[in-house]
Amino acid sequence: MQYVTPDLCDAYPELVQVVEPMFANFGGRDSFGGEIVTVKCHEDNSLVKSQADQPGKGKVLVVDGGGSLRRALLGDMIAEKAAKNGWEGMVIYGCVRDVDVLAQTDLGVQALASHPMKTDKRNIGDLNVVVTFGGVSFKPGHYVYADNNGVIVSPEPLSMPE
Repeated sequence: MQYVTPDLCDAYPELVQVVEPMFANFGGRDSFGGEIVTVKCHEDNSLVKSQADQPGKGKVLVVDGGGSLRRALLGDMIAEKAAKNGWEGMVIYGCVRDVDVLAQTDLGVQALASHPMKTDKRNIGDLNVVVTFGGVSFKPGHYVYADNNGVIVSPEPLSMPE
C-alpha cells in the first residue's frame, strides 16, 4: 500500500501526531505503514533480529536505539529476513548499515543515519514497551506511517483519502 503522510495529516488532523523531522529513508519501499511493534535496545540488536524472524504482515517494527550513532541496529541480513517474513517496515531511532542492499530490499526503513559497525549481541532489550522519541510516544498496537515527507503515528488504522 502506498501512503502519503501529508494526505493522511490533512484527512485525520485530530488523530495523527507527527514525529520531529530526523529520519532518512534507507529501504526499498518509499512508503509504508502498519501496526506498531516496539523494541527498546541500546547498541544491541538481538531483539531486532528475533522480531525479524517472526511473521510481520501488516506490522512495523519501531526500534528505540536511544539515538545512538555508534552502532548499526539493522543490516542487510536482518532486513532481508524481515522482508521475507512480511514486515511492512522499520523505524529505527539509531543507525543502519549495508545501505546499498537495504535500498534494494522490499522493506520500508527509516533511520537516523548509516554506520558500518555492527552491534554486540547480548540479548539485552525490551519488547513491546511504550517508547518515546521525536516528540511522540509509540505504543504497541497503535499505527505508524512513513514516507519521504516524514513519520506519523495514530491510535487507529488510517486509510488513504479518495
